[in-house]
Amino acid sequence: MDKQTWTNLEKKADELRGLCLQTTFDAGSGHIGGGLSVMDILTVLYHKVMKIDLKNPNWEDRDRMVMSKGHSGIAHASVLADLGYFDKKELKTFNLTGSKLGIHLDSMKVPGVDASTGSLGHGLPMALGIALGARVLGKDWMTYCILGDGECNEGAIWEAAMAITHFKATNLVTIVDRNKCMIDGLTEDVMALEPFADKWRAFGFDVIEVNGHDIPALCAALEKAKAGAKGGGKPVLILADTVKGEGVDFMAGDYRWHYGAIDDGMYKKAQESLAAYAKKRLSKIN
Repeated sequence: MDKQTWTNLEKKADELRGLCLQTTFDAGSGHIGGGLSVMDILTVLYHKVMKIDLKNPNWEDRDRMVMSKGHSGIAHASVLADLGYFDKKELKTFNLTGSKLGIHLDSMKVPGVDASTGSLGHGLPMALGIALGARVLGKDWMTYCILGDGECNEGAIWEAAMAITHFKATNLVTIVDRNKCMIDGLTEDVMALEPFADKWRAFGFDVIEVNGHDIPALCAALEKAKAGAKGGGKPVLILADTVKGEGVDFMAGDYRWHYGAIDDGMYKKAQESLAAYAKKRLSKIN
């Protein structure tokens, strides 16, 4: 990756983290922890990898993205508004009475949302259906599905995993936001997942383990997954090692920020923390 592309993606990710924070503050509360952990993944998908048409959200040949961890709609909405799918001003109504932006985004109301999610464990089965639909229609679109690690407690995830490898759905790339936290605590305390990568391999996936906050590494992993889809190899699972609340020092790694409210003082501290975090990341580009 050239330095300019990397720099642009870093700046966009920083801007989107700030927008997610702003949306949480305006809404009075939100799932900011998981929103921040997934933001680098979303930035790379929407600004580097996915084939989309901003002027035509329902373009038949677009790539699809299913946010299975639907509570991260606060991050997804920020990305879509920034791209221009709807007016950024609407983010100020997020999860408020009468808003089309519910805490779990509705694909019938929000442009750019390919599937209504939030009932955890259902996103991967839906993504498989979309991927198989492309095969039936003779289309070459890719489908990307982002899972939360906590939702991998659900049996439907593993039923879908079996079906993905059985049907050799290599046009579906599964990404796990492995922030190691869920609403009630650490995943390994609530319902242990490890050895997590080996479990996916046992189900027949080619597993790529990557730092979910390393933009060049994420781009490389996703490009490898796309190449594998064309090469007829195994379906790909990208296991992205992330941090809950990444970028905000008093949230980072704390499961209690799965969902939370931000007052004026915390908002200012969070902004300062995000600014320092972005500066540190940009300094690595040389």
